[in-house]
Amino acid sequence: MALSIALLTVSDTRSLADDRSGDALQQRLEAAGHRLAERGLVPDNRYRIRAELSRWIADPAVQVVISSGGTGLTGRDGTPEAVAPLLDKTIEGFGELFRVLSFETIGTSSLQSRCLAGVANGTVIFVLPGSLDAVETAWDRLISAQLNDTTRPCNLVQLLPRLTEPAE
Repeated sequence: MALSIALLTVSDTRSLADDRSGDALQQRLEAAGHRLAERGLVPDNRYRIRAELSRWIADPAVQVVISSGGTGLTGRDGTPEAVAPLLDKTIEGFGELFRVLSFETIGTSSLQSRCLAGVANGTVIFVLPGSLDAVETAWDRLISAQLNDTTRPCNLVQLLPRLTEPAE
């Protein structure tokens, strides 16, 4: 099943012209048969991040949002803080698995990863570090399988129609 996916790069130094991580994500999602809904770039500013994400979360045509960048520990890195209040539910396993996979290549530096995932208004959101290695690891080893409706025993695609159901 083809999904509509929006990509957001968070960076004070990159532009869309030199956004290798965003390019890699776009190439991978299109190669998997998904559709790029929109691609944007905002500075490391939690309110700009929230504004862009909120617009996509409110758009019923966008099923998945993937952001890259702004997940570090330095002063302006605030993507997790910008995104977390927007989430209705978090997917804790994503961050846990990502750090395990990252440990294979970057060792204990993986503990600095503040990536996360969750659901907001029925939209699945992934928040990734901005490095090319990080987005490739996340897409190739986690996200692509969960956005594939043939992945068993379960995947996020089969949950999409039910993500907006009210809690009982």
